[in-house]
Amino acid sequence: MPPQKTASRLSSASQLPPIHVAKGTGCECCSAWVEHLCSEGFTVTEEELYGMLLINYKLENGIPQRMTSCHTGKIDGYMIEGHVPAADIRRLLQDRPDAIGLVVPGMPYGSPGMGNEADRDAYEVFLIARDGTTSVFTSYSEA
Repeated sequence: MPPQKTASRLSSASQLPPIHVAKGTGCECCSAWVEHLCSEGFTVTEEELYGMLLINYKLENGIPQRMTSCHTGKIDGYMIEGHVPAADIRRLLQDRPDAIGLVVPGMPYGSPGMGNEADRDAYEVFLIARDGTTSVFTSYSEA
């Protein structure tokens, strides 16, 4: 069961829980996503995992193989897979759904860390339910 939400929990950036990011070695888009989170007030720790270690980490934490991307975050009991915008992570932490977390599968252009948002492709952020099913959490239109 996820922790209870409190009204003041996310009232300032200093109250955001830290996020731990597992990523491959030397990935520029992973580093750009971490920079996005930091610029949005998140405290980020990073860990490099190699090959099957990273894949196994994703699978062991409930990320469906068909929904993977290049990096995986863990924040306050939730998993964050791929180029999920900080605003969606904040909403997840505020709403506290009974779920594994959020995922942006693949690497859509214009998502955080993947190029200019003003020229972005349409993409969706999915909520991963505890049974592994997914539903659309947020949709971003083409810019």
